[in-house]
Amino acid sequence: MMTDPIADMLTRIRNALAARHERVVMPSSRMKHEIARVLKEEGYIHDFQVDPTAHPQGVLGITLKYSMANLSIIQGVKKVSTPGKRQYVSCKEMPKVLDGAGIAILSTSQGIMTDQQCIAANVGGEVLCFVW
Repeated sequence: MMTDPIADMLTRIRNALAARHERVVMPSSRMKHEIARVLKEEGYIHDFQVDPTAHPQGVLGITLKYSMANLSIIQGVKKVSTPGKRQYVSCKEMPKVLDGAGIAILSTSQGIMTDQQCIAANVGGEVLCFVW
């Protein structure tokens, strides 16, 4: 039984990047789908697909992105909130990831958003992870 599916998703991405894989596949959920959407909007991945027929809960496939020098666009990923210790922030306490070079992904009342989107919408929420 998996207690933290978001940490599992981030670990799969980190491992696939270390092994220079082009694509990573994992069990799907709405939260993972939204995190992948944010990563695509911010330019960290090429694309993602959800195949609802491949597994009882569906399969999420993420196509990773590399530079011309074959370096991964995602340099690092860090899980912030855990099931045992949730990290909540208000709009005014929004964390900066590498002085703005990275993004924080948050779960808010308006959906999954980046730190900049939260500041623009004046909402806070649970900090899921940092990506740089």
